[in-house]
Amino acid sequence: MQVKGETSVNKLILLFVFDKMEAPLSEQTLLDMCTSSNDWINYMDCRQLIRKMLSDGFICEIPGGDDPLYTLTPEGRETLANFYITIPKSSREEISRFVKNNSSKYRTRQVCRSDYYQNKDGTYTVFLKILAPVQPMLELKFVVPDKKTANNIYKKWEDKASEMYSVVYETLVD
Repeated sequence: MQVKGETSVNKLILLFVFDKMEAPLSEQTLLDMCTSSNDWINYMDCRQLIRKMLSDGFICEIPGGDDPLYTLTPEGRETLANFYITIPKSSREEISRFVKNNSSKYRTRQVCRSDYYQNKDGTYTVFLKILAPVQPMLELKFVVPDKKTANNIYKKWEDKASEMYSVVYETLVD
C-alpha cells in the first residue's frame, strides 16, 4: 500500500493512524505500525514525517516519561478532516482494519513500561510502570537476585500490569 514520494498523502496516513488509534503514540509505535507491521510508509520517510508534523504543529508531544508520546493537535484534526478524501479508500480501509484488530495490543504497550539493570552487587533492579496521560498511575521498583528473574518479570509485565494494579489498589484502598 506504500505511496512512495507522496509526502502529503503519507502525512495524512499518519494523521489517520493517530485518529483511528484514539490514543497518544510513541515514535516507536508509529514506526512499528506504519513500517514494520505494514508497508504504509517507508521507515526513513516515516521518521522524517513525524519530526515535520511535530514542527508544523499537526502533532504535539505529551510531556512526562522517558519515551515521549505524541498526539494530534486541533490543527492536525482539522487538516485530516479537510483532506481525508485524499487518502486512498483502500488505504483507509486497510488502516481501519489493522487498528481494529491490533489497537489494544498497541495501547497496552504504550501504557505498560518495564526495564531492568544489573546492580554492583550482582542483583538486578526491575522498574515497572503504568503510564497515564498526565503522570504515572503506578511505579514499582524492586530488586531481584538474578537476570533470569528480572527478564521474566520484564516480559510478563505487559500482560499482568492491569491485574497487578487492581490487586495493589484494592489491597491499599480497601
